[in-house]
Amino acid sequence: MRIVFMGTPDFAVPVLEAVAAAGHSVAGVVTQPDKPKGRGGAVQMTPVKEKALEMGLSVYQPAKVREPEFVEFLRGLAADVFVVAAFGQILPGAVLALPRLGCVNVHSSLLPKYRGAAPIQWAIIDGAKETGVTTMMMDEGLDTGDILEQAAVPIEPDETGGSLHDKLSALGAKLIVSTLEKLENGTVSRIPQTDEGTCYAKMLKKSMGDIDWSMDAEAIERLIRGLSPWPGTYTGWNGKTLKIWKAQVVPEESGGVCGQVFLADKGCLYVKCGKGALSLTELQPEGRKRMAADAFLRGYPVEEGTVFTGSGSRS
Repeated sequence: MRIVFMGTPDFAVPVLEAVAAAGHSVAGVVTQPDKPKGRGGAVQMTPVKEKALEMGLSVYQPAKVREPEFVEFLRGLAADVFVVAAFGQILPGAVLALPRLGCVNVHSSLLPKYRGAAPIQWAIIDGAKETGVTTMMMDEGLDTGDILEQAAVPIEPDETGGSLHDKLSALGAKLIVSTLEKLENGTVSRIPQTDEGTCYAKMLKKSMGDIDWSMDAEAIERLIRGLSPWPGTYTGWNGKTLKIWKAQVVPEESGGVCGQVFLADKGCLYVKCGKGALSLTELQPEGRKRMAADAFLRGYPVEEGTVFTGSGSRS
């Protein structure tokens, strides 16, 4: 089939590769405009653009895909299907109506459970036991189109946002090939979504990583994993920011206030939470590299009774 691919971040790259490898003709790749990144502000191509150019494909980067001129340009590409994976712009009805067989989205959750921008991370934060990938026929709603196919994966106890991202990206690449084959030969089934049990997976912000130590230890541990590697979690310590990369829930209890260190010895750094306690096992002081708790304590002694600050309070 003749395909127009729309995608932007790393998640979409394996999907693009799979579509091309399956023998479909990629008439064009649409991705977000290049943006400056890093301290130097150098303009950086999107991961999808990098891969598309490597594959010798034509790349288009409209500021707004809904502009009438670009809609007409897309019409001229005469695609059978638009394949969309984490594109980053909402497609208006005028675009959705262009391809002969419709627009198929690769969504990183088992719809209708998580609709929205960050379903991968929220599944971990919420403590879900499994998640997966859905291919769906797009409509003008937010991830509300008919379900075409789904594939599930368990969420492991040590799963991070990064590790789950990679699993679902690879799974999405496999699923889109199956969906396109069934769409082409007319055997795909369309299952209308309901709103029952759905959650809105809101966009991630850096402020979400500011640890509120009054939360349950289990909830904080899931937050740490869900927000790894971005935006990451952190706390206040000695007037600076201390990033927390890994932690484990421990059975030990302690008096004192939430966020208080009650054990800091022999590689153990235990902190009281609203319910239960956490052992912080991998940390990163401001301006330094990530390190295990034992290395951190050798270089940065922490006195028992020290209180880490969170939820916007810094002392």
